Amino acid sequence: MRANLGVPRPDQADYMLKAAASAAGRHYKRELLDLLEVEPGQVALDVGCGPGADLPLLAERVGEGGTVIGVDRDPAMLAEARRRTSGLPAVEVREGDVHALPLEPGTVDRAKIDRVLMHVTDPDAVLAGLHLVTRPGGRIALAEPDWDTLIVDAEDLDASRAFTRYTTSEAVRNATIGRTLARRAERAGFTVDAVTASTPVFLDLAEADRTLGLGRNTQLAIEDGHMDADRARRWFASLAEGPFYASFTLITVACSR
Repeated sequence: MRANLGVPRPDQADYMLKAAASAAGRHYKRELLDLLEVEPGQVALDVGCGPGADLPLLAERVGEGGTVIGVDRDPAMLAEARRRTSGLPAVEVREGDVHALPLEPGTVDRAKIDRVLMHVTDPDAVLAGLHLVTRPGGRIALAEPDWDTLIVDAEDLDASRAFTRYTTSEAVRNATIGRTLARRAERAGFTVDAVTASTPVFLDLAEADRTLGLGRNTQLAIEDGHMDADRARRWFASLAEGPFYASFTLITVACSR
């Protein structure tokens, strides 16, 4: 019988909402929205809006005369986003694939993509579609991690490195997307205005396990043959034996059309 490591996989909507509400989440999201420079009366787009964590914040910034559009394809995410924004008349939640945005060309003033491109099939196609629907003079803001920078402190440094390699090579589809954002955005036709990086730090093992999937991904690395089972389990158990540290780099890019 399989001995699962760490906490079970959380409900995805609940996970995303808690991550957005964490100290690290609030910090980078505030920076992302500030770089976006949303103004009253504008049309703002949240590409891959998930459960709608950021839709109320965008609605505050566009005001009564503006419109916020959230796009996602997951029925559970759409339902939660609609529930959370049911009292906000400025917000529209639309079902759609981020590779084929359900908007007319040149109809968006501001748009954001937050930790979505690391999961998609074709990031360049998503950015090309975003360029199409953005008005000349519009702005977009992108935020994505670079999982090559994932650090988990442990006495067994090689096991920590093996875990990061597994995360980068197997667990995340586009694991190093963060470092490529500026290049990809320029290729899509945008002008890059600002690039920043932040480092979310985890000092609590339980929080890191929930957010980074330490135990779940260790178990998968064992099953896929990327980590020796006994060594991986010893490594994971050792994380609880002393002061804990983990971090990764999150890259934010602001662009104009």
